[in-house]
Amino acid sequence: MGIFDTIKEKLSNEFIDIIEWLDYTDDTICHRFERYQNEIKNNAKLIVREGQTAVFINEGQLADVFEPGTYTLNTQNLPILTTLKGWKYGFDSPFKAEVYFVNTHLFTDEKWGTKNPITLSDERFGLVEIRAFGTYAFKINDPGKFIIDIVGTDNNFTNFEINEHLKSLIATRFTDTVGKANLPIELYAANTTELSETCKEVMQPEFNSVGIALEKFYIENVSMPEDLKKEIFEYSRIDKLDLDKLTKFKTAKAIEAAAANEGGTAGAGMGMGMGFVLAQQMGGMMNPQMGQQQVQQQQGGVMPPPMPTAVQYFYALNGAQAGPVSIEQLKGLFANRTINKDTLIWKAGLSEWTKLQEVEELKSFLGGNTPPPLPPQ
Repeated sequence: MGIFDTIKEKLSNEFIDIIEWLDYTDDTICHRFERYQNEIKNNAKLIVREGQTAVFINEGQLADVFEPGTYTLNTQNLPILTTLKGWKYGFDSPFKAEVYFVNTHLFTDEKWGTKNPITLSDERFGLVEIRAFGTYAFKINDPGKFIIDIVGTDNNFTNFEINEHLKSLIATRFTDTVGKANLPIELYAANTTELSETCKEVMQPEFNSVGIALEKFYIENVSMPEDLKKEIFEYSRIDKLDLDKLTKFKTAKAIEAAAANEGGTAGAGMGMGMGFVLAQQMGGMMNPQMGQQQVQQQQGGVMPPPMPTAVQYFYALNGAQAGPVSIEQLKGLFANRTINKDTLIWKAGLSEWTKLQEVEELKSFLGGNTPPPLPPQ
């Protein structure tokens, strides 16, 4: 570039009298208006379009902020800059200041997601892992704070540059929120609307602290491992069924599977033998009187003594009393994690509610049936 070209560029920029920004992109948040040595002519025109805000910065300090409209730049409408510059009686042309145009329209359909699984503690299933993803929308609600705290001296700041920071913030606050919610694990996917609103309220103050408004926040999906899904579906079915009948049904299925896997004559014999036993048991269940007659015939017509009364147990669940149930039903509740070793139990003969692990006949639920050492001789 020759000396005359340099002079031409300097003159054309120094005496420019219209300051405006036409945004031809979809992702620019902040753009610095470039001029030769940041010089602005006295009484220059400033044009701020709808969806924009113009911010004047003087030597790193926030000065005047202009909403949409057309302005003549002089000491009357640059009060903060006038104070910073120490202009008492007007100023000579040109003056120096940095002008940033901030895009204040709504940035929509921004993606977020948890990079790693979130570990939660569930009373029935123990430690479980979930993932989540969705979308959010934001806009700049305090352009001056946004430039000072985020943009700095970047001459063309895009939403890509801020999105990584926002997504990390969202993932962190989402993890905190679901951890404190303490919901049953299956309800996270079923209550995404309420959870989205709660997360938005939690995150809004941190967005505001850097001049950003979180306008929309959506959780589109909460996912969990397939094996956990199967456990939840199984639990929901068990919760609707009679546990005693379900246990018998599963026993029959297990016998059938064992017979099929043995193979050969021995397997067939075992299958037939177990089948006869199962048939007798099922027949007794379906017709109790016939079962009694068969027992009487086998014992030569002697009537057996009355059956002992089965012990009934009550248990505490979610702060409420439940039951009564038999010991087999109680064992099924323990197996599917509805109750645990610390669940309070009561039965006839107990003076107060007692933890399951302290009830003698229920200790077998916990495993480890090793007898205590013999007393010294």
